[in-house]
Amino acid sequence: MKKILCAASLGMALAFSVGAQAADKIALVNVAEVFQQLPAREAVAKQLDSEFKGRATELQRMESDLQTKIQKLQRDGSTMKASEREKLEKEVMAKRDEFIQKGQSFENDNRRRHMEERNKLMSRIQDAVKLVAGKEGYDLVLDASAAVYSASGKNITAEVLKQVK
Repeated sequence: MKKILCAASLGMALAFSVGAQAADKIALVNVAEVFQQLPAREAVAKQLDSEFKGRATELQRMESDLQTKIQKLQRDGSTMKASEREKLEKEVMAKRDEFIQKGQSFENDNRRRHMEERNKLMSRIQDAVKLVAGKEGYDLVLDASAAVYSASGKNITAEVLKQVK
């Protein structure tokens, strides 16, 4: 019985020492900070702004035109002939529907392109994390925002940022 207890305590001590060694191979990286400091992020934002600038300008023009027609209808609708008022109401409805459809299409395309470019940048960050972790021999790298507490995890955010740039 003493041999079993001795073996069990030796096994537990060995497990704790292996656990302690494994804890030394844990690193933390603040992915959000790396993403915010990434120089390519600003370039991508400018590229996307210029890519969607024409459509945004067209939507602004359409909105202004629609507002003008609505104001005219509200201002002059009671003094217009019934046929003129009906024609203007139909025109306003058609313009409003076109504006809504183009606006939704713009939002969907804009959101899709932003996600595509964000995913490309996140992939670069992930590759940099893998490279730094491989070079420094880390078994596990956690996002710093996911870790509640870590006494032994080394923060490799600066190394990852250098690698991504």
